Amino acid sequence: MSGFSLLDGVRVLEVAQLAPASLGGHLADLGAEVIKVESGPFGDPVRVGGSRAIGDADGPAFMHLRWNRGKRSVVLDLRSPDGKQAFLDLAGSCDAVIEGMRGGYLDWLGIGYEQLRQVNPRIVLCTVSGMGTDGPYRVLGTGGPVFDAYAGLREVSTPANPPTEGMAGSTTPPIAMYALGAYGAMGLLAALHKASATGVGSHVEVAGIDVAAAWMPDLVDAELNKDRSIPRPTWLPDGRLPDWPRLEAYRTSDGEAILFGSHVDKFWRNFLVAVGREDLVGVDLTSVDDGAAARADLVWRALTEIFATRTRAEWVHLFLEHGIAGGPVNSVADMLADPHFRARDNTYRVDHPQAGELEFVVSPVRVAGEKFAPELPPAVGADTLEVLRSVVGYDEDRIAKISGSGSLRGEVPTAG
Repeated sequence: MSGFSLLDGVRVLEVAQLAPASLGGHLADLGAEVIKVESGPFGDPVRVGGSRAIGDADGPAFMHLRWNRGKRSVVLDLRSPDGKQAFLDLAGSCDAVIEGMRGGYLDWLGIGYEQLRQVNPRIVLCTVSGMGTDGPYRVLGTGGPVFDAYAGLREVSTPANPPTEGMAGSTTPPIAMYALGAYGAMGLLAALHKASATGVGSHVEVAGIDVAAAWMPDLVDAELNKDRSIPRPTWLPDGRLPDWPRLEAYRTSDGEAILFGSHVDKFWRNFLVAVGREDLVGVDLTSVDDGAAARADLVWRALTEIFATRTRAEWVHLFLEHGIAGGPVNSVADMLADPHFRARDNTYRVDHPQAGELEFVVSPVRVAGEKFAPELPPAVGADTLEVLRSVVGYDEDRIAKISGSGSLRGEVPTAG
């Protein structure tokens, strides 16, 4: 059982905790050999992090089972001379190193990019952090929700009393926290491409706050150029109404909802013909004038009545039959039961030693002719002896010295 074969032969050394560990997770999914450096006895805090775990509160977290699957775990104390040397020896045989702690962590240890280049001129170092390595906030501790709040992506409330459920003051799920690893993988793989062509490595950096800042160009880039920015005429600045009734969610007869996506005239006309409401074709929803809000209200009320006449599944069937854009509004449970989700072979099963057979979502990347079924994440330090022996050629005496000196059981400062 394994990930894909696209990155067969690529070896990556990872020093990362929490969300930055997802970068190595993406690479492992694609077939890279990812050696994760951890500190004992508990390793990466994401092993027991997140809101859901298996079995009990001390069981493995689902974020860990996703982000650390298919990796190898080596325990080293990077503060000790022996641990640092072992890290550099490993890096000498690797194509890339992931630094997924607070920005500048490896430099602080004395094993940063300059030292890595000395042992491997082709090495790619990808630094993934919350606030980046420069600027006045560079040493500020952060977490996933902080990235979005910094960039104006996170809706928050400040109630007088504590909320009865959910995260206090938060009404939106994290965005940049989950996108961080994908952007890091893109940068690292681009740098590997350059290294293969030139023989020269690179140091690339991805910060969570920068991912959040770049996430919505319609907001950020428009604000940068606000003296030349105007709203599209099809988007009505009336808070009482949907922005545009042709691109909205509507309640269905079974109490569910459908997302109507007729932003293209072809889809709009196909829909009106299918439901026998060609009278709405001539309603102008593109001009912004004194009557724009009334016209939008007219169409929105008509669509509200129309969509209430069929179930969600019946609307999906009609959309398919008549060439109309849109789709079901699902909960997570609804999505997992959705016939389209199931038809696309979106999950795989693996045996867990304590929990038995578990089912997980596959990588969003698909490779023709290959089956995606990676191994479970390793226990902390499970591969230490084998990796040091086979990858860097340490003999039994040297491995015993490292283990005996405590450098297999050190502590690594928490990520920023």
